[in-house]
Amino acid sequence: MDKFLEFQAFLEVSEEGSFSRAADALGLTPSAVSKQIRALEDRLGVRLFHRTTRRVSLTDAGRAFRERIESVVQEVDEAEQAVAQLQAEPRGLLRVGAPMDFGRAHLANAIAQFAAAHAALEVEVEFADRFVDVVEEGFDVVVRIGVLAESSLVARRLAPCRRLVCGSPEYLDARGRPERPEDLLAHHRVGYAYEVERSWRFDTPHGTKRITVPVRHRSNNGELTRELLLAGEGLSLLPTFLIAEDLRRGRLEAVCAESLRADTQIHAVYPHRKHLSAKVRQFVDQLATHYRPRPYWDEGLPV
Repeated sequence: MDKFLEFQAFLEVSEEGSFSRAADALGLTPSAVSKQIRALEDRLGVRLFHRTTRRVSLTDAGRAFRERIESVVQEVDEAEQAVAQLQAEPRGLLRVGAPMDFGRAHLANAIAQFAAAHAALEVEVEFADRFVDVVEEGFDVVVRIGVLAESSLVARRLAPCRRLVCGSPEYLDARGRPERPEDLLAHHRVGYAYEVERSWRFDTPHGTKRITVPVRHRSNNGELTRELLLAGEGLSLLPTFLIAEDLRRGRLEAVCAESLRADTQIHAVYPHRKHLSAKVRQFVDQLATHYRPRPYWDEGLPV
């Protein structure tokens, strides 16, 4: 039988001076309370109560026991209330990781809003394009873009990530606008150092075809890749969350968009689903609401 339940029964009986009134207060039957008290007395080897037909009172051993455990039970109750409060109100340290470009452009504001709304919360953020180990490095939430590897981590989809092959109008005027995926082979490519696949996948009348465009420049940062495209240095496959405004303003143009198959997903990844803390649960909920199934950065795109 649970010791803490026995302690609670003992304290309630000592307070009420009655097994039946203690049972009502605890939501138990008198026989269940009596059974807990007997088990406690048997384990301790002492009688804790004087019992008569008219009343129940503490023995000397019972009074000594009450003095010792009253504060213990109170501390346990306070600990439970504190944990419940943690579930209701985000507090403590929230460690968030995300890719550099997405974090700066579309996560920083969401984090700032969340932190401002919860005064008891401390936020620590790392924007980096390296692959972080969520558990080993102690992150609460990490935003990941692309196909997720099999793992024990929990992943929640936040938004689709559309990707397009694009270049500047000046570059395309000089080199020609590709009409078919095969035409891309005559172009220069600005590569991304963390690319999982070096080829681009297209649907053609003859099935799926992968095109590997010769690399002229390579970068480990999406913003630098974008700048190289704007400078007319080639084509690249970039996410719309980085280039949407350039596409809307005509600073970049997408090519072969109808046949390109490069879309992926943006996920929030975290270690556990069970007993999820309020800070993680509410933060991930806010992100999902913030981005929506069709994210705001894709609104009004010309392609």
